[in-house]
Amino acid sequence: MEATKEWLEKWEKVKNKLQPNSNLLDYFTLKEIAGKEIDVMDIGPCSIPTGEFLVADPLVYLVSKYEKEYFQKIPTGEFRTEVCVVKATDGDCDRYAAVRLKFNDNEVSYFEEAMKGTEDLENINEGDFFGFNVDAGLACICDKKLHELYCEFDKKWCDENPDGNTYDDYFADLFKKSYEDNPKYQRDGGDWINWTIPGTDYHLPMFQSGFGDGAYPVYLAYDKDGNVCQLIVELIDIELAYSDIDDEEEE
Repeated sequence: MEATKEWLEKWEKVKNKLQPNSNLLDYFTLKEIAGKEIDVMDIGPCSIPTGEFLVADPLVYLVSKYEKEYFQKIPTGEFRTEVCVVKATDGDCDRYAAVRLKFNDNEVSYFEEAMKGTEDLENINEGDFFGFNVDAGLACICDKKLHELYCEFDKKWCDENPDGNTYDDYFADLFKKSYEDNPKYQRDGGDWINWTIPGTDYHLPMFQSGFGDGAYPVYLAYDKDGNVCQLIVELIDIELAYSDIDDEEEE
């Protein structure tokens, strides 16, 4: 997506306010944050053939061919999909706090929020974010090429199954199989799949979105030379979410 010159000029002035509130690198290096034990799991490759990408709810928003990519680009290739998991405690299930694609081992110098180039940049405050919307409890990182193929798959499937439901009648069995094959950090209905788009070799992982429906920010990490090092989807601000819970329990 091409952002206009006017929009880019506004963005340059406010982008430093659109920073993650937490050190997201800690999510993939520490064993505990805010008193919660965390772990990192690999859910397989994510295919990025063009470097143009979006992050979206695969059941609600990704199925629209009009859903646009971010204006920033990322490296092309196949990258491990790493998930930071807040381990289950106190009757709660395992929660996915962040998902990362790591493109290289360069030292991270700064972050930018992934943007589409159409956001309203007036009245931006420190710690604000735009994010992507989730309405079906799932998210995925998707290359432009895979987005096109996914929309074609969805249209074909719906045409062939006019009374069907894509999740109930197609994806649900795949999520259940994922749990059976990899039960660690999943509920019995399944919390992630590494889906290969039928008729292709492209991998499109789908994963639970933290606490469920809502809006979630996506950040790109850059090195000192302006090269993209990592893409991180923040699903839970661990410090904020669990410190509040602990404070309430102490009162």
